[in-house]
Amino acid sequence: MTLRVALLVCVIGWLTGCVSTGHVDPMKTSKGRDQARDAYIQLGIGYLQQGDTERAKSPLKSALEIDPSNADAHTALALVFQAQMEPKLADEHYRKALAERGNDPRILNNYGGFLFEQKDYKQAYQRFEQASTDTLYSERSRVFENLGMTALAMNQRDLAKQHFERALRLNNQQPRALFELAQMSYEDKEYVPARAYYQRFSSLAPQNARTLLLGIRLARVFEDRDTAASYGLQLKRLYPGSPEYKQYLSEQ
Repeated sequence: MTLRVALLVCVIGWLTGCVSTGHVDPMKTSKGRDQARDAYIQLGIGYLQQGDTERAKSPLKSALEIDPSNADAHTALALVFQAQMEPKLADEHYRKALAERGNDPRILNNYGGFLFEQKDYKQAYQRFEQASTDTLYSERSRVFENLGMTALAMNQRDLAKQHFERALRLNNQQPRALFELAQMSYEDKEYVPARAYYQRFSSLAPQNARTLLLGIRLARVFEDRDTAASYGLQLKRLYPGSPEYKQYLSEQ
C-alpha cells in the first residue's frame, strides 16, 4: 500500500467512523474533527511531497473547512501555491499561518525562503531572524545558513560570514555554509582554510558549475593538476553553456 493510499484510507476511516454500528459520528466530536483534519493535512502533504500539487489542494481545502485557521494546512497550501508560482496566494496563506502561530520557526523559515525567492531580501532576513531565536528548533543551523545567503544577497559580506560560521557551530555538516565560506576564503586569498572548507563540502554534496569552478581554482593554487583537469572535464561535460565554463576558459 502506498503512502497516499494509506493516508486516504485513514481519512475515509475517520469520516465513516462507526456509523454503521450505531456509535457517535466522529465528525460530531472535537476529537474526531481534529483527527480528520490532521489526516487531510497529511494526505495533502503526501501529494505535495510527490510533486502532485494539483491533487494536494483538495484535502488541504477539506482540512480548512474543518478548521479554517489551522496553521499547518495554511502552510501546506502556501507551499503548494509557491510551487505553482502563485506568489500572491502563497503569501496570503503564509500570513494566515503566522496569524495563528506567529512564533513557529518552521513556518517563519519557510516564509523567509518564499520571500527570498521573491527577492524581498529585507523581509526574508527579518523572518529568518525571527526563526533563529528559537534555540530548541531542530533546523536552526539551516536558518543561519539562510540568514547568510540573504545577507550575501544584500551585499553584507561580513554579516553573511558570521551567519555561516554560526551555522557550522550548530551543525558542522551544512554544505551551503561550507561552500560559501570556502568561496569567501578563496576571495580573501586564505587558501588553506578555503581548501579545508571545500573538501568538507565535497564530501557532503554533489557538485554544480559554481562549485566545480572553485574546485579548479583551488587545485591550481595547490598545483594539483590532475584534480584541476578532472574538474575541468566535468564542467565542460555537464555545464558547457554556463557562465562558469566560460570563465574557466578565460582563465586557461
